[in-house]
Amino acid sequence: MAKKSMIARETKRTKLNNRFDARREELKAVVSNEDADYDSKWDAMMALQKLPRDSSKARQRNRCGLTGRPHGYYRKFGLSRNKLREIILKGQAPGVVKASW
Repeated sequence: MAKKSMIARETKRTKLNNRFDARREELKAVVSNEDADYDSKWDAMMALQKLPRDSSKARQRNRCGLTGRPHGYYRKFGLSRNKLREIILKGQAPGVVKASW
């Protein structure tokens, strides 16, 4: 089980991302616009830097839905490899069959 503080940090980052996502995209569009003048690009870059650092999507980390483990994460199931294996062996993951040859 991951530390509660790490899990709480990830939920905080998710909330911040949801809150500032539209604003961040608007500012990025202004910065990447080739037709915009230098001053408007500069103002957009400064506004982008003043947004909370944790509101960036790149700072989020995929974590297991059951344990909070950050490594060995399978996106399709939202679980780490350890918990995924347990669930598959119990037969609770639909469409997954243990390989045998």
